[in-house]
Amino acid sequence: MSHGKTSYVCLSCRVSYKQPHDRTRQRTCPNCAEPMIHAGSAFAAPRRRDIAAWRALAVLLNAGVGFHKSCCGGPGYRPRGLREVRERLTYARRSGTPVAEALVRYDVP
Repeated sequence: MSHGKTSYVCLSCRVSYKQPHDRTRQRTCPNCAEPMIHAGSAFAAPRRRDIAAWRALAVLLNAGVGFHKSCCGGPGYRPRGLREVRERLTYARRSGTPVAEALVRYDVP
């Protein structure tokens, strides 16, 4: 029985790879040899040329927001652009809400 694969991301190279998940092993990027970030099994990488989407993704992953499946619904809402990220970061700063929690909110008051 094979194990499911999950995505690992290198933000500096703007690439992602699906590999078997192993908590004890640190994945390194084959291009730059930097450590890769575990993004989750429901991750879909933006186009490599879409720098704004990769910047938004960097904020999400560095805040600890992953793309893990939750039963049948997928990972839930994730902002796709810098404008949406800025709105949620401003909301987090003004309301005192944790950044990771504010980033995954669908509606920002």
